[in-house]
Amino acid sequence: MGIFTKRSDLEKEWEALRKQETAYIRWKEKRQETFVNKKLQDKVPKKLQEKLDAAFSKAFFLVFEKGTAVIEKTYKKEEIQKEYKVREYAAKLSPRRKYLKEFKKKSKDSFKKNLFLSGVEGIGLGVLGIGLPDIPIFVGMILKSIYEISLIYGYSYEEEKERLYILQLIQNAMSYGKEFEKGETKIDDILNRREGYDMKEEILRTSQLLSKELIYIKFLQGLPAVGVAGGAYNTIYLHKILTYADIKYRKRFLTDWKQKWE
Repeated sequence: MGIFTKRSDLEKEWEALRKQETAYIRWKEKRQETFVNKKLQDKVPKKLQEKLDAAFSKAFFLVFEKGTAVIEKTYKKEEIQKEYKVREYAAKLSPRRKYLKEFKKKSKDSFKKNLFLSGVEGIGLGVLGIGLPDIPIFVGMILKSIYEISLIYGYSYEEEKERLYILQLIQNAMSYGKEFEKGETKIDDILNRREGYDMKEEILRTSQLLSKELIYIKFLQGLPAVGVAGGAYNTIYLHKILTYADIKYRKRFLTDWKQKWE
């Protein structure tokens, strides 16, 4: 009887996830230009794109090479890992849906907290007319937020393969249409392969996609009179990335759960 109950609970969670994922994929089928982007298309200096590419790639290299320890000081890594084990044990003993949903709830709590922090940071620097210099902080916030989500679902972010996976998460969150479809295939491929991907190349690709998406906002954020509006967009783009990251990590979690406990 317990086995059937567990399978039923897992199937319900899987169905809920699939609905969310399907809605997200449908939204990604066609790119929606923002009002701000449309208004600023002819006003942004051409060289700004190159500066943004360089700033984002430098920030990713810096964080991956030297900044992980600094990021880990902003949250309680060991406590998150212990909480995961407690939730896993409870769900394993009594596999009811409410225990499985605890993982998602914890991820959403982390999600909301980091969105708030990103908004405060972005608006604060926007008021001062700071655009490009906030990129290392924004990249750090993206990675911090994804790291927390990965730990909540029981995954480490320290191996190179997992970092490649995280970079692809960010790429997909910034992609649309056919490129998003290709990225969906690639993200599964990364998990199944140990070789064939170059970290430097993936960092550059991620940086280019982020800078292309954020170029108008960073330009706007650098103008003191309207910088607060540009800074607020940090939260909007972080929300896009974390929504996708939560879907993909939760999907991995439920897939692995089925293999381990059914």
